[in-house]
Amino acid sequence: MPFKREQTNMGSCISAIGTANPQYKIPQQTIYHFMVKAFGLDDNNASRLKQIYDGSGIDHRYSVIPDFGYSDPQAYTFFGKGANLEPFPSTQNRLQLYQQTAVGVAADAAKKCFEAFDQDIAQSITHLITVSCTGMYAPGIDIDLVEKLSLNRRTERTCINFMGCYGAINALKTADYICRADADAKVLVVSVELCTLHFQKANTLDNWVANSLFSDGAAAVLVENEVNRNSKGPSLLLKSFYSEFIPEASDDMGWYVGNHGFEMKLTSKVSKHIKKHIKPLTESVLKKAGLSFEQIHNFAIHPGGRSILEATEQALDINPAANQLAYATLKEYGNMSSATILFVLEKILRSDIEAGKNILSFAFGPGLTVEGMILETKA
Repeated sequence: MPFKREQTNMGSCISAIGTANPQYKIPQQTIYHFMVKAFGLDDNNASRLKQIYDGSGIDHRYSVIPDFGYSDPQAYTFFGKGANLEPFPSTQNRLQLYQQTAVGVAADAAKKCFEAFDQDIAQSITHLITVSCTGMYAPGIDIDLVEKLSLNRRTERTCINFMGCYGAINALKTADYICRADADAKVLVVSVELCTLHFQKANTLDNWVANSLFSDGAAAVLVENEVNRNSKGPSLLLKSFYSEFIPEASDDMGWYVGNHGFEMKLTSKVSKHIKKHIKPLTESVLKKAGLSFEQIHNFAIHPGGRSILEATEQALDINPAANQLAYATLKEYGNMSSATILFVLEKILRSDIEAGKNILSFAFGPGLTVEGMILETKA
């Protein structure tokens, strides 16, 4: 008689989320003035850039680099004080600053996540998944976090790197697999992105747009099997995941290693591709989850930019009020790449949404890859 594995109806859930940002909180309009000087814009082009910043939906952003808040180049600590920011920092310079600062921001997020537990949860962590596309080194941030958070040195570690803005959903999916396979597992997911390290000064429209959006931040999530959840407060059940990429859009979003940092390719066509494809992709997400669109009560869309949120709403006929937490995240923090969707989910956990409600979530990144998931609010 063939062996049949016993099935359980208990899934995994997000028990707690903590978020953190670097110390430098810089108003969007201050960054605009920095960019005008950095790009050497005349009055006409400065006016065009201002329209982008005014329409970004962002009030302020965070950075590990204070220079974006300085009006006098002689005050710069990271970029060159000379004309045109020369000497412009190399990739090595940027990744050295990543190594010096990323773990601190990541650890702050994890410590806030741990506050949801009455007992000291650190020694109970069985798995650590780190997510980042803005820096790497080895021994890496995973080992540094084990030490900084006093986790068990036998903690199993997985690193998800260079996947862009959808990386955190892949991490949640991996954590879900682990917790479904082992009901005693407690998986800490930590996403940390220092996007502003990779500022590019080439005077192109794509760089104008990218430099108007990206920010630095970290988020930490504790994923457990629902049967063994021991955090206080509400949770989010991880019900279903879906992944697909759009080949025709592969040239419109990219992330490449250059001599002066990582280079983002982000064209204005991205939101058009999302608007065209998100409805059939949503149907696939719902079919896999066994749900209808009418059974979705709320949304957690990655706020990659105001145009991406608007394109998704228009294609799915979503009332902007149902996506308000994504707009609030964009306004308060900008786009922190993979960490951003976790900031949105944290806001949902802290909201008054009642138990038993289904949430449809999407994140977008190079490929053009669309990662979707269905979550359910639990008391």
